[in-house]
Amino acid sequence: MLADKNKIAEFNQSLLADHRRRFEFAASEVKDVEMVIQKLVDFNIAIPSWALGTGGTRFGRFSGAGEPRSLEEKMEDIGLLHALNQSSGAISLHIPWDIPKDYKAIKFLAAQLGLKFDAVNSNTFQDQQDQELSYKFGSLQHVDKAVRKQAIEHNIEVIKHGVELGSEALTVWLSDGSCFPGQLNFRKAFQNTLESLHEIYAALPDNWKVFVEYKAFEPNFYSMTVGDWGQSLLYANKLGPKAYTLVDLGHHLPNANIEQIVALLLMEGKLAGFHFNDSKYGDDDLTAGSIKPYQLFLIFNELVEGMDARGMNHATDLGWMIDASHNVKDPLEDLLQSVEAIMLAYTHALIVDRKKLNAAQETNDVVAAQEILQNTFRTDVRAIAAEARLRRGGALNPLQFFREQKIREQLIKERGTKTVATGL
Repeated sequence: MLADKNKIAEFNQSLLADHRRRFEFAASEVKDVEMVIQKLVDFNIAIPSWALGTGGTRFGRFSGAGEPRSLEEKMEDIGLLHALNQSSGAISLHIPWDIPKDYKAIKFLAAQLGLKFDAVNSNTFQDQQDQELSYKFGSLQHVDKAVRKQAIEHNIEVIKHGVELGSEALTVWLSDGSCFPGQLNFRKAFQNTLESLHEIYAALPDNWKVFVEYKAFEPNFYSMTVGDWGQSLLYANKLGPKAYTLVDLGHHLPNANIEQIVALLLMEGKLAGFHFNDSKYGDDDLTAGSIKPYQLFLIFNELVEGMDARGMNHATDLGWMIDASHNVKDPLEDLLQSVEAIMLAYTHALIVDRKKLNAAQETNDVVAAQEILQNTFRTDVRAIAAEARLRRGGALNPLQFFREQKIREQLIKERGTKTVATGL
């Protein structure tokens, strides 16, 4: 279904007086508010095609009603999100879950919905139907060269799909690793993976990038072949200038200093971008900003400072994508919450007084530095983010509109109660 622009305008009109009052107050406390709003207008967060259905755990999956039954319906759901928040104008496909049957038709639908195609994602972490060789003991690291070749060919196939759609990046995440000591020769596993990645790298078009994602644990719990940002950076450096490290906020051990990691990767020119989510224990894949909103702000604080230092475009020079799993929430509502949390963290980072913070750092004034960041985080910037949405034609309160218009109920009426989205 498509969002009715007239209904969004009517909805906004009912909230406009209160919004104006809140915005005028917020704007009075922020320097260069028009600059901040323009950056928010330009900013865009990709939605993965696998996030539109209900997620699950290794114990079970409780599918919701009205889930998208096809790639086209997934795109329509993302188009709906984008119509409401005007910050979700890109889709990231996961192959082979979402292989387009008709490139021309899919590209036409994307244009209608105002969507672009973000990085395409390969899948060698599970066996597919009719797959000849198994990835039970790894893919690009596997001791059997035939298995490695199969995984390489899959990644090259994913690149070809991306080229047809206008994507310009490949994301590689490997579940490769070991469960027990002695199971794996670490050195050989690293070398096999590197050789495999070199073949994939050689297949990249000139204007493409490859993002090497890392993960500390799961599904292998003794070792992961790309287990942390250092290992990913090793691969990226050895592969060449088109290879970068991708940071998933959930792919770290508890209490890792992710803001320091991204600052150093950015300094080295090897930060690809992000998969946004949140966690309490590990790779929980919870709604962005739901558990550690201050950490999300601190990450964006380092990003804004580092990108400005390198003269980078905030909106286009890094990849921004949500990677969450919705087990107990409506996936569309959860995504609206995640996008809002990301936009607020970004807004907070944009209004940090850099001169005062730098001065405090240069004089070792620890108290002042802490006060600057915490006072910024405590500033209510919701009206500023809402103003950016309003100027783009989105809803002042996307989640409220979604519920008042009973959009999930409409989707259930269209699709039924027994639909199960492809992918996770």
